[in-house]
Amino acid sequence: MQGAQILRSEAYLGVRRNDEGCSATPQMDFLRLFTKPSKLFKKEIPILFLNLITSRRGKMKIKRIQPINWIFPSILIFSLLFLGACAPTARKAASALDTPEHHVFSGMKLLEKENYDDAIREFNLAIQLDPKFSSAYTGIGLVNGYKGNFKEAFDNAKKGRELAKTNDDKVNARVGLMRIYSMERKGDWIDEAESAFKGAIAIDPKSSAAHYYMGEAYKLFYDFDKAGEMFKKVLDINDKYLIEANNQWKLVQKIQRAAPGSIIGKKIALIDKISRADIAALFVQELQLEKLYEKRSPKKFDTGFKAPSTAFAADRIEKTEAATDISNHVLRTDIQTVLNIGVKGLEPYPDHTYRPDDVITRASYAIMVEDILTKVTGDDKLSTKYIGNKSPFPDLRGDLPYFNAVMVVTTRGIMEAVGLTTGEFAPMKPVSGADALLIIRKLKDELRFF
Repeated sequence: MQGAQILRSEAYLGVRRNDEGCSATPQMDFLRLFTKPSKLFKKEIPILFLNLITSRRGKMKIKRIQPINWIFPSILIFSLLFLGACAPTARKAASALDTPEHHVFSGMKLLEKENYDDAIREFNLAIQLDPKFSSAYTGIGLVNGYKGNFKEAFDNAKKGRELAKTNDDKVNARVGLMRIYSMERKGDWIDEAESAFKGAIAIDPKSSAAHYYMGEAYKLFYDFDKAGEMFKKVLDINDKYLIEANNQWKLVQKIQRAAPGSIIGKKIALIDKISRADIAALFVQELQLEKLYEKRSPKKFDTGFKAPSTAFAADRIEKTEAATDISNHVLRTDIQTVLNIGVKGLEPYPDHTYRPDDVITRASYAIMVEDILTKVTGDDKLSTKYIGNKSPFPDLRGDLPYFNAVMVVTTRGIMEAVGLTTGEFAPMKPVSGADALLIIRKLKDELRFF
């Protein structure tokens, strides 16, 4: 009886339903509700609410209610029925491994490999199975963070935090926010990251992820002391992120030993492979090469005879720039300073280019350091001292053009072999920012004796 009356009322309202039972024109339902109120509220609505009855000794008694009293209850009930009927439905699993947990696990693995499109596909598959699966939204937030879409990143990460029910989900959501703050690095981002970190460890004081990514945040904030403490804490917890934390702890220790004194030095310290532009900046700002040369190198005076200058010159040759590809480079001033000073290994190429983005190798760095040592100490014999000697390195022949330079820097402890067991020097291996700074620190100590 009630079902027939409801259908009759819907037909009166002009409601058309789709295959899932939801109104095909939901935007018009409430409009119709108010455009024909008299018949609806006086006649149809009372019939729909036959459940407002009382039972006494097995007999049904319908309460008579004034039509006007049905208006607001009916609107509320219609709203609840509409929202409940049209809520998003979860997709049915297609296989045993078609679970939200498995898709999020796969998504995080793809995220580590920087395969962002496939990662977000996995996270969306998890949401299809469970529209309230917290970790999936956290994952989508991280993908958008790596892509630079920070509004979407924060929106999804915060939704993941709101939907989190278990302690693991609550911690992961806050760690996700920490990571996104560290990616964007705007405003008081370190304070926001610290706030998320405190929220995470309040739930789980031994969360390796929370301590590790807070360490990463402090490292990017150039607070290497706090970063080291966080990475050390991960090692003490001895659970997850052990390899990553150990590597980062060693890196931070190396940077602390190098003690960069400039902002550019701290920034370059975090670079995996430094370029010709980077090393020029380090020589100028960390080694202060210009002042070092002025102090250590004797002044030269030209006392030779010169013919009187002529009043007229028939032909003039325009001087070509030493490097034609640095005019718009952000480190142009440092590069130009190094070019004016003249450092072996950092000269312009024959085509008048500097190629600022070319990566520095350990062999080329050794040549630069040897040249600086030779000029500052005034010992010209350094540049040929080890020619003809037998190489102590299994991967370095004695006839290579950089052999002497490698011997000069290694015998003085400025550079060392990379393989403790094999003794390899790895001449073609790129130089990291932290290694470059530590070498400059050792070079400073060596030059204090001259």
